[in-house]
Order: sequence, then structure tokens, then C-alpha cells
Amino acid sequence: MLEPVARGRHRRSRIALIASAIVASAALVLTGCSAGAGSAESTSSSGTDSFPVTITSALGSATIEKAPTRVATWGWGAQDAALALGVVPVAMPKNTYGGNADGVLPWDADRITELGGKTPILLNGTDTSEVPFEQFVAAKPDVILAPYSGLTQKDYDTLSKIAPVVAYPKDPWATSWQDQLSIVGKALGKSTEAAALQKKTDDEIASLAAKNPVLKDKSFVYISSNEPGQVNVFRNTDPRVQLLEQLGMKDASAALDTDPTAGSYFFSLSNENLDKVDSDLLVGYFADQAAADTFAAQPLVAAMPTVAGGRFAPIVGESFVMASSAPSVLSIPWMLDKYVPQLAAAADKVK
Repeated sequence: MLEPVARGRHRRSRIALIASAIVASAALVLTGCSAGAGSAESTSSSGTDSFPVTITSALGSATIEKAPTRVATWGWGAQDAALALGVVPVAMPKNTYGGNADGVLPWDADRITELGGKTPILLNGTDTSEVPFEQFVAAKPDVILAPYSGLTQKDYDTLSKIAPVVAYPKDPWATSWQDQLSIVGKALGKSTEAAALQKKTDDEIASLAAKNPVLKDKSFVYISSNEPGQVNVFRNTDPRVQLLEQLGMKDASAALDTDPTAGSYFFSLSNENLDKVDSDLLVGYFADQAAADTFAAQPLVAAMPTVAGGRFAPIVGESFVMASSAPSVLSIPWMLDKYVPQLAAAADKVK
């Protein structure tokens, strides 16, 4: 699995080739034509907010005239929020990393079954930054939710010809799970339900923290190892770091950050500089245990006090990586109660 911003460096732009097709289709989309074969209608209860509603993002403002019935999502997490609020999207990203045979993440698959819905159109391109505009046209959405994504201004402008687009409020890939839920709740007319779900999830996190007081004030650095000879260190603007901070832990990445204004949610650190990592715990994600073991066996990694002292708490398994990398109101309950004991065991070894 690669960080979204890094994946976007080599994208191919096809916007000009399909713009005319989008414009031609937009009128049909906005009239709410019936679903095509194989698509799934959104299902929801009556909204709690009034419409029209306007949501302003870093890329522009989206006005949603009435409660959406055909919801499409892009990026990470938006489909989780929509499903948690009782809405099955007509289209959402396909997750070849961490998903089932169809490309649906396990907590999403469970929720779709619970709601009695059908598998949505699965949008290609979730592992790149290229947006599948044609698939969005085919889905005929009346809103596109992408509050945690890497949409560019061109992407946003093109998608906005299909339906109102709700993008990130400030920076790409830097929207907390709470803000994602709040934004999606507002877009769907379900702000009250969203607030209740946030409180329930916050309470569950607080309960886990109370049951594991050893985590309080323990420092950590959160890394990934996707390229030889270096690690990526996640800044505290990243939701995966913020989730551990909610457990009472303290991010220690700032001391390693030579350019904190760089704008990305992570920075690179060469293995030769791993001796500069000064934290109680080291956290990182790996597709499988073999990858975690291979990383930990590297001489410069093995020499780190956190690793040598048994204070390395890897997140292992593709589904668990996705659940923790894009925490949401659905994925947090799915993974956190299983991972916290591992964190606590590592924290217990802090002298």
C-alpha cells in the first residue's frame, strides 16, 4: 500500500478527452434518471437537516438542493460515513488492498448486508490519483462525497459537471474522521445522527483508553516502509496519528521533521537516521507478518531502542492497515479493540 500523495506523482490526465462526454451526460444526471443495471440505489431514512445546503471546501462550494438519494464517494472514509448513516452509495472506490474478492472493505461489506443493500458500482483508481470520470457519469449520482481524498482542482471542476462535489475543507488527505463524518452528515441531511455516532465512537475510544492507562502520555512515531533504505513518518495532521492521540498517547514525529511546512502529511527519513527516533513506541503498518519481520530484522532497524526493547507495535494485515490508515466511524470499532492490547503490551515494556 502506498501513501495517496506519493501515488499521485505519476497520474495520467484524461480530463480533456472525456469532458465533452460529461457535459453531454450532465443534464441526464441532474434530472435523477433511473439507475443502470447493476447499480445500487442509496437507502436512507428521512433527513434531519433542511435543504438546500451549501458546503464549502478548499476546492469550491457545493450546493445540494435536496436530500440525496444517489450518493457516490471518492477517496477514503466517505463510504464508511455514508453507510454508518444508513445510506448505501450507488458508487464507491474499489479497494484491492484490504478488500474482499469484490474489492469491498470488510466493515463496509458487513454494513451493506445489514442494510439489505446491493454492492455499489466499484470505482477503479483507488490506488492511483486518477479519477474514473466515466464511471461517475454511469453512476448518475446527485452528490459526490470526497472529504478525505486527493482531488485536484481539475478533478473537482470536472466532477462538478456531473454532480455537486463535497471535497476536503483544507488540505488533501488531512481530514479527521470526526470532520469526515460531520461533513457527510451535513451533505446527507443527517447532522444529528452524525453527531450521535461521533459521540458513541469517541466514548468507545475513551473507554479503551481508560481500560489501558499504560498508554497515557506514551510517545510514539508512526511509520511506513514502502521504499528500500527509508521510512515515511506520519505527521500529526494524519488521522491515523490522531487516533492514537485520542487514546492519550503523544506523537513524537515533530523532532524529526526538518520541513514541517512542506504540506504533506508525511515526510521521509533515511534508515541511517533511525537512531534519531526518540519515542517510547514505534508504530507502523505492514501487509503481512513476513513484511513486518523483514523490516524489523534490518540492522539499522533492529538497533533502534524501540525495536530492540520489544516496543515495536506493528499493524499487520491489509484490512487492518486500511482500518487504521483511514479510521472511520465503521472501521474504528472493527479494529481498535484488537489493536489496543498490542499497543498496551508494548507500552508495558517502557522503563
